[in-house]
Amino acid sequence: MYFAALLARTEDGWEASDTELDDVETLSDLADLAREASADDDTVLVLLEQEDAWFGVVRVDGEDDPRIYVSDAAAAARSSYGEILLTDELLGREPGEDGTDLDSLDLDGTEDGEPSSAAEDEEESPSAETITHGPLGDGEILDDLGVSAKELRALDAEDALSAIAEALGASEVLETVR
Repeated sequence: MYFAALLARTEDGWEASDTELDDVETLSDLADLAREASADDDTVLVLLEQEDAWFGVVRVDGEDDPRIYVSDAAAAARSSYGEILLTDELLGREPGEDGTDLDSLDLDGTEDGEPSSAAEDEEESPSAETITHGPLGDGEILDDLGVSAKELRALDAEDALSAIAEALGASEVLETVR
């Protein structure tokens, strides 16, 4: 089970709203959703967690590129919402390196003129096994908000979002949408 919430910083503190990610397919979609939650291009945090397996934080400051932190990249890679956060850039690979370069593929997903076999597909397709367990992304994403990179890495997925909200002074507003 997933939980996702937006925390938008305002002049009066933090405002929280739960959010449905059903229509979010890319990081760009998620960033746009976050920007809509902020009236004045203030900081918006998207907090995500999946059943104590992993958590993620996406920070959007105005029109700047989103900053991302994922507590366990391999666990997130097995999740549809985690895959949104695990961009090629974050994973340190070139676009299309994950085998999804559609220009070189036939409609059946094989390269032009190559036969398809399940064994070859398993070897070539990226999976959670090719992504290491552990944190990935911008560990300093919350430094200026009171959560250091060391503290962020030390958080347990089970209560990470509550601990982050508490450090921000937003635990009450987060609990209202939980």
